[in-house]
Amino acid sequence: MASSHSSSPVPQGSSSDVFFKKEVDPSKHIQPVPSLPDVCPKEPTGDSHSLYVAPSLVTDQHRWTVYHSKVNLPAALNDPRLAKRESDFFTKTWGLDFVDTEVIPSFYLPQISKEHFTVYQQEISQREKIHERCKNICPPKDTFERTLLHTHDKSRTDLEQVPKIFMKPDFALDDSLTFNSVLPWSHFNTAGGKGNRDAASSKLLQEKLSHYLDIVEVNIAHQISLRSEAFFHAMTSQHELQDYLKKTSQAVKMLRDKIAQIDKVMCEGSLHILRLALTRNNCVKVYNKLKLMATVHQTQPTVQVLLSTSEFVGALDLIATTQEVLQQELQGIHSFRHLGSQLCELEKLIDKMMIAEFSTYSHSDLNRPLEDDCQVLEEERLVSLVFGLLKQRKLNFLEIYGEKMIITAKNIIKQCVINKVSQIEEIDTDVVVNILFWELQVTDILRSLKATLNIIHSVVLSVLDKNQRTRELEEISQQKNAAKDNSLDTEVAYLIHEGMFISDAFSEGELTPVAVDTTSQRNASPNSEPCSSDSVSEPECTTDSSSSKEQTASSAIPGGVDILVSEDMRLTDSELGKLANNIQELLYSASDICHDRAVKFLMSRAKDGFLEKLNSMEFITLSRLMETFILDTEQICGRKSMSLLGALQSQANKFVNRFHEERKTKLSLLLDNERWKQADVPAEFQDLVDSISDGKIALPEKKSGATEERKPAEVLIVEGQQYAVVGTVLLLIRIILEYCQCVDNIPSVTTDMLTRLSDLLKYFNSRTCQLVLGAGALQVVGLKTITTKNLALSSRCLQLIVHYIPVIRAHFEARLPPKQYSMLRHFDHITKDYHDHIAEISAKLVAIMDSLFDKLLSKYEVKAPVPSACFRNICKQMTKMHEAIFDLLPEEQTQMLFLRINASYKLHLKKQLSHLNVINDGGPQNGLVTADVAFYTGNLQALKGLKDLDLNMAEIWEQKR
Repeated sequence: MASSHSSSPVPQGSSSDVFFKKEVDPSKHIQPVPSLPDVCPKEPTGDSHSLYVAPSLVTDQHRWTVYHSKVNLPAALNDPRLAKRESDFFTKTWGLDFVDTEVIPSFYLPQISKEHFTVYQQEISQREKIHERCKNICPPKDTFERTLLHTHDKSRTDLEQVPKIFMKPDFALDDSLTFNSVLPWSHFNTAGGKGNRDAASSKLLQEKLSHYLDIVEVNIAHQISLRSEAFFHAMTSQHELQDYLKKTSQAVKMLRDKIAQIDKVMCEGSLHILRLALTRNNCVKVYNKLKLMATVHQTQPTVQVLLSTSEFVGALDLIATTQEVLQQELQGIHSFRHLGSQLCELEKLIDKMMIAEFSTYSHSDLNRPLEDDCQVLEEERLVSLVFGLLKQRKLNFLEIYGEKMIITAKNIIKQCVINKVSQIEEIDTDVVVNILFWELQVTDILRSLKATLNIIHSVVLSVLDKNQRTRELEEISQQKNAAKDNSLDTEVAYLIHEGMFISDAFSEGELTPVAVDTTSQRNASPNSEPCSSDSVSEPECTTDSSSSKEQTASSAIPGGVDILVSEDMRLTDSELGKLANNIQELLYSASDICHDRAVKFLMSRAKDGFLEKLNSMEFITLSRLMETFILDTEQICGRKSMSLLGALQSQANKFVNRFHEERKTKLSLLLDNERWKQADVPAEFQDLVDSISDGKIALPEKKSGATEERKPAEVLIVEGQQYAVVGTVLLLIRIILEYCQCVDNIPSVTTDMLTRLSDLLKYFNSRTCQLVLGAGALQVVGLKTITTKNLALSSRCLQLIVHYIPVIRAHFEARLPPKQYSMLRHFDHITKDYHDHIAEISAKLVAIMDSLFDKLLSKYEVKAPVPSACFRNICKQMTKMHEAIFDLLPEEQTQMLFLRINASYKLHLKKQLSHLNVINDGGPQNGLVTADVAFYTGNLQALKGLKDLDLNMAEIWEQKR
């Protein structure tokens, strides 16, 4: 038996049985502590492992441990690293800089003297004497060790004779190999007359085994003799140990009885109540789990029911809630090990179903009959689909809608044209124009598309608004929690200062809000049924609240559909903003597609030369349809599409070129065939001029019946003035009005029309100058001569055009943008050219009379009769001149023209009188000249409109020097 390290291994007894343990010097400790005291001469003190391996009760209790170690204090205080030995232990650790100070004796420790050891010396003196006597009896330790070693070596030598196979721990004769090694059968073969030799071998083997047995028995007896004292000691102490065990067993039994009584009286009932409460809670949890499992088990049938009614959002919410419950509260349930993967597959199936459903809805929405109200088709279905797609982050559904939109636009335009063509019998120009822009009825498609996209846009904005509000609420909640933590820390500090525990402070801080929330909930729902113990609603409520996080917020779509936005729709603001922009871009793309289809159809007709065959009214109708379509699409989509506008501008430019070339060619043909005679003015032209006088530059509508009965007038009356004109000028005025009306009908060609009209007016002026002043009409028309009447008529026509140039300028100025007002300078240049042309015609008329005066007055002779033939011819020519121009030119212009002619006449007459040396001297020649001049003056003033003309004939006489 092993004892404690602090107790002595030698049993206590009488003084005659006392054994002492010899202390071993630690510095000389080489071998282990001997297993028996030195007083036993038969106990070896060598290495126990060299003798035996089996455990020994006596040896184990005296085995050396760390508690037998001793420390030499001087060796611990000496630091070999120092040059000199220190006298204090602290210098070893604290270094050379440690200052040795005197230690003051403690007041609590008594002063020890030799008297304190007197009692100890008296007690130990008797033991010391016994020890000295034993030392003399027992041999020295070294001799004993040598004897032990010699005995050990002899035993070891004897044991080495025994084969190793007998020493193996797994030695067994049941093993065939072992049996054959110990008893070889070859020694027992009796065949071949070898029986005597085999018997000798067997006998020898038996003797060898007997010898091995003797060696082993001797060694065993020797080992038993070595441990005889230990056996005897164990036997003597066995009875004492049995008494101790008996007493200990009785004490343990008594203690157990008392504990059992205490447990029965004080603990058994309470523990039973706690076990029952724990069992009840476990049953409640199991019941809730089973109830939750039953609910989860119904997920797939419920999802199927929801999908049958196209409730995709509800099905997805149910799947998400079920997956959350499986991960949090039903994790590890073996029966539901495949439900998660099945729900994932079902969710993927719902994704495909929603995409297919949205594609079907898009096809139905875009191909339904168009109505005036443009209501959204199945608005609730659309909202549900969009929410489901947003929840699953399937943001490419707009691409599906865009593809359907492109296909539908192409098909509708194509079908509309086919239907229109199939309904007509004869295709004329008006019908072709209607067919060409029948596709512009797609504005109804755009309105319907806009209404649908507005619903989708509203859904996206509602989700975006919900995200922003959720983020704001989270920020407010974080601020409140931070303020709560600060206040709680302050309260905890106060409570600690007051002597309370921190745990108490936290428990109070946590329980107070819970109690407040519970009270508020009870007050909010006074009519609600309390949770009973049978239904176990408290854990159930907790489970439902933890597994279902679908806190929703209600918002309204413009169409009047209320929607619920769930919190688990975790789309970022950037994604939602991008999606909203894509919706607007899709509307723009729809407008561009319709415009592109219109442009494509327009260009296909332009390649055939159809548009060039349209007259002005038809092209204007076409242009108005196009502009109306552009404005409608801009109003619907909020952005102007430039493709159709560019095509319209290109066709308008071609139309303007053709329009101008046609009218310029027409004007050229009219001028080439104009004989420059006064033409009658039809009533429709007079009405045309009258409409311009009213400030309306437009072609008047034809009046039925009344216009045919009215006779043409000789002159054109414009604002009270009479204009004698040729037919070409009347048509030119109509052409000018067509230019102005075209500008009103096609505002985009205003600048081109202004340039073309300026070119037309310049062409008329230059061509008129070539034909009349340049006498080009003699070769073109075949006139014999250009008369004064032709000149006066052309001058009056030019004056009529000049009269309308300011009106035309004002018309274009009102339709030009301010940055293009500089183009109006063309009208200033044209006006100047026309005035110069009119002045040239007046000068031409004066030059005709000037050449006549030069011819006649050069032959003038001052002689009878009076009036002379020269003056009679002059008066005759003046009368013809007056008759030619008086009905064509206004009276003021006629007077101014004759004043210029009279000045020419006076100049030539004065020259001739100077040549004849006729002076104003009152002589006969003077009288003859005076009489001729008076005849001329009388005849000239007798002409109509020239009565008050101041001729000032006194200028014909030279002044006297």
